[in-house]
Amino acid sequence: MQAISLLLCVSLAAAASPNYSPSELAAAFNLTESLVPTFPSAPVGNGTSSAYITSSNWLVAQDIDNPQNIQFVADPYPNSSPVQQNPEASPSNPSPTVLEVTYPAGSYSHGTGGTEFSNFFNESASSGAPFQSMLLTYEVAFGPSFNFVKGGDPISCFGDNTKGTDAFEMIGGKLPGLRGGPSSTGCGSGGNQPDGQDCFSMRLMWRTLGTGEAYAYIPETNNLCSESNIICNSDGFGTSISRGIFSFTPTNWTRITMLVQLNDPGYANGRLWLYYNDLQAIRQEDLYYRSSDAINSVQGLFFS
Repeated sequence: MQAISLLLCVSLAAAASPNYSPSELAAAFNLTESLVPTFPSAPVGNGTSSAYITSSNWLVAQDIDNPQNIQFVADPYPNSSPVQQNPEASPSNPSPTVLEVTYPAGSYSHGTGGTEFSNFFNESASSGAPFQSMLLTYEVAFGPSFNFVKGGDPISCFGDNTKGTDAFEMIGGKLPGLRGGPSSTGCGSGGNQPDGQDCFSMRLMWRTLGTGEAYAYIPETNNLCSESNIICNSDGFGTSISRGIFSFTPTNWTRITMLVQLNDPGYANGRLWLYYNDLQAIRQEDLYYRSSDAINSVQGLFFS
């Protein structure tokens, strides 16, 4: 299972140093509007947790996939903090509960386990302008017996790999990220390669032994696949960025902070900056999220 608490801040972006807390990064990027989802003051069971999310300030209006797999619980690791992994990390925001997501044994997609939902926070409440950049931060912890997957059929899960990565490394699971584009249902599952006008998504994945990466559904242009830290899957099952640059440790809260900035249409200058316990892990500045203004904003959270 995974338990996730999250905070969402959005606005336009500017340069930042390699070691930043989420609040410092938001200030450096002049992120003036934010959404902090409310968590219940006491545990809520899996029968009503989805109703709590859709009726609160999470801005989730559509149905939540597999609501039986989510519930709000008391923090199972109250003595864990990102500060344990990085003494210079900022302290966690206190929360009476956390969101627990269960992955049944043998599950491999949101159709068989876990959950999936999105929120839409894609334009400024004050000006109505679409957001060209968005910052998402949350903390995630895995249970002591969580199986990060030791093998399986790579074709049925994530397909072949153009760089010949060992098949057993290709199995894994997705973690929340950001998305945008007029297609609200695309860019989330294998084989649906984006065209630069329909959608994009940028999430995290865990892989074998808890290694992590950024995982994107974006057009693969400008020789992106030839870069040493990029793995492009030949069948359209996403693009892996900096696989193994960080890792997850069971029963430890890990803070993830992700900044996505759209590229100028027609130019591969989109940005992904990823922070792991307030330390910069990824700085990618040549991404091609869109080919036109048909994609005009980073819209919000993609919980998958």
